[in-house]
Amino acid sequence: MPTYGRLPVTFERGEGVWLWDQSNKRYLDALSGIAVCNLGHAHPAIHQAISEQSKTLLHTSNLYGIASQEKLADALTSKSAMDNVFFCNSGAEANEAAIKIARLYGHQQGIDKPCILVMEKSFHGRTMGTISATGNAKVQDGFWPLLEGFSHVPFNDITAIKKTISDSNIVAIMVEPVQGEGGVHIPDSDYLNQIRSLCDQHDLLMILDEVQTGIGRTGKFLAYQHNDIVPDVCTLAKGLGNGVPIGACLAKGKAASILTAGKHGSTFGGNPLSCSAALAVIDTLDSEAIIEQVETKGKQICTSLANKLEGNIAVSNIRNKGLMIGIDLSMTCTDLVAIALDHGLLINVTADKTIRLLPPLIIDSEQIELLTDTLSLIIKKFTQNFENDAT
Repeated sequence: MPTYGRLPVTFERGEGVWLWDQSNKRYLDALSGIAVCNLGHAHPAIHQAISEQSKTLLHTSNLYGIASQEKLADALTSKSAMDNVFFCNSGAEANEAAIKIARLYGHQQGIDKPCILVMEKSFHGRTMGTISATGNAKVQDGFWPLLEGFSHVPFNDITAIKKTISDSNIVAIMVEPVQGEGGVHIPDSDYLNQIRSLCDQHDLLMILDEVQTGIGRTGKFLAYQHNDIVPDVCTLAKGLGNGVPIGACLAKGKAASILTAGKHGSTFGGNPLSCSAALAVIDTLDSEAIIEQVETKGKQICTSLANKLEGNIAVSNIRNKGLMIGIDLSMTCTDLVAIALDHGLLINVTADKTIRLLPPLIIDSEQIELLTDTLSLIIKKFTQNFENDAT
């Protein structure tokens, strides 16, 4: 089905930050499969984990114990300060689990129609539940009636949250630490802390969607660790398996005991293959101290772009949280994706005017220079007419 407007390229192999197409042309991947391949392509540790596991066992179902799943749950709860985990196959499924936790929690509090407070310009997935939670009319268009039980407020607006949580049906606040699809929106440094305090005051669940920000992307294993807080529920996927599909919904305290036998499930969730890949990801991130370098690399990219694009009035903002980078232009720039492809560079444009960079966490200084050289060149050419008109 034509659910994607695909670019005219097919990749045959990858290594590190590089991809090669069927004509053996090489591309620098500054998107990581949309924040998935944090360790780059064909990482030997991931290859070995998948290969070894495939020799012994792929699937038994969650009717039985799965040793690698239990080991991964221990690793994730240890690194996140959470209590337990539900494993699934994607970020949308992880967010569905979080939504179900919130609704069950509300009913346990005697609330007949529990409502989750969510943010405008957010993105939580493509299922009916997660598009209802998503704050983007474009994603929702054509799928009405949506699920009820969601109330949207502006992102990074604590006053709006305070006004809305007076509604007695509100049982949870669900938010991305950084909005990725919405345009790489980075909130005030104390935004999550204030939400945590409001949830504590009003006995609400704090749900953090870390599908894109998690697994080291922002410079911490989880983005909320920048704020020295712990949510009640946290969702993960994308970088957790470095390309092998896996999602996780982590819970703590009162949220950890809500899903019981018969309330939720997954045929493939937490299977031996995906859990072995995720364990290899975590082990590699730890053993090679990769996350500790992320903030420095993010600053290096932004500083280099700022220097090379200095004086370009079409570039209105360059910002980052670790290796989650947004470059705002003063005009629609979706055509830049195809232009960059011609130049051997993979990027993304979100919210029409924001270039989004999500390079592998293993990118080095030489590759960063190539990335910023190439991107600044195509931005200059693309915005030339805008600058000429302005002068």
